[in-house]
Parts: sequence; C-alpha cells; structure tokens
Amino acid sequence: MVYRRTERTRRNAREKEEAFLRAAHELVARHGFAGAKVTAVAAACGASAGSLYSYFGSRDELLAQVFRRAADRELAEVRAAVAVVTSGPVDRLGALVSTFTERALQGRRTAWSLLFEPVSPAVEAERLVYRRDYVALGEGIVAEGVAARVFAPQNAYVAASAAIGAISESLVGRLSPDVSEASRAQLSDAELVAEIRDFCLRALGAAAH
Repeated sequence: MVYRRTERTRRNAREKEEAFLRAAHELVARHGFAGAKVTAVAAACGASAGSLYSYFGSRDELLAQVFRRAADRELAEVRAAVAVVTSGPVDRLGALVSTFTERALQGRRTAWSLLFEPVSPAVEAERLVYRRDYVALGEGIVAEGVAARVFAPQNAYVAASAAIGAISESLVGRLSPDVSEASRAQLSDAELVAEIRDFCLRALGAAAH
C-alpha cells in the first residue's frame, strides 16, 4: 500500500508539473514570455502561485523549460525536413530555410518570443544553445556543398552562422507584434520564404532556384 501511494503521489506531481508547463506555454504563445506571470500560470491551473514553486525553483526555471520544449519541437521539425532530402546540399539547405521560416510565419507570436523577445538570462542561455544547434545543422550542409563544389569554397562554420543570422534577421519585421499589417503586406509569406532561401543560396555561391 505504501508503494502504491508513493507511485500515486509521484504521478500526481508529474501531472501538476505538466499542467503548469502547458499553461505557461499557452500564455507565451498568446502574450510572450512577459505575459507568463506566475500568478497567471497558477490561475490557469486553478492553483495558488505558491504551489507552483513546489515544482519549479523560480519563474525563470519554469520559462526556461517552456522555451526548451518549444525550441526542441521546432528544431526537430527542421531536422526532419532536412533529413528526408536526398537530392543534395542545395535542396537540403532550401529545406532548412523554408521549414524554419514557414513554421515561424505560421506561429508568429511564439516565433517572436523564441527568437527575439527580451528574456531573462536563464531563457537567453537556452536560446543560445538552440542557435548553436541550428548553426551545427547548417554547417554540415555547407561543408557537404563545399565538398561537392556546389557552394563556393568557404569556412562552413562561419558561413552557417551567417546564414542562420540572416534568416532570423529577415523575419524580425514580419514577426514583430509592433509592425503594421501594411508593412507586412509588402511581400506575401510565400514570397518572403523564397527571398530568404534564395539569398542564402546566393550568399553561399549556389544558383538560387
């Protein structure tokens, strides 16, 4: 009986922790990290603010976990899109750029929060981890393209870092909550994706297509 009560207690704790994480994620998706206050997260779960600290040492710890989950999901989608491409590094790079940008444009508020919103040092540390992961993914593609002579000779790490930076910077205006719809309408989402993809290919010395 003691063992079953212990397992039940652990299961209940996991369920409550998961509920806090889901509630925080939903608040971030609607209002950004700034809107995911402890009181709001707790209220969404019908719990007290104090009870949240039984599962997370701080608000920063909670939001770092929320960031990690969301970023893991996005990175997995991009990796999967790249992995299925067998037609060479040009198309693999195209898959990386297109999948990243298309998903960002589909979930603008979440993408803005993951990429650009001012955050605490704990969350920023997570952001840097995932930026390195994207650079590493791009580095492998660039190195493959250089070896195959479809990209110009260059340092694969530097080129991948620059490409990832260019992709992110190109999305600032479209994702920003403060940008008017009029300025967003200068290019359709599909045109923007194509422009970013073609820029990256040209920058690496490949013919855009």
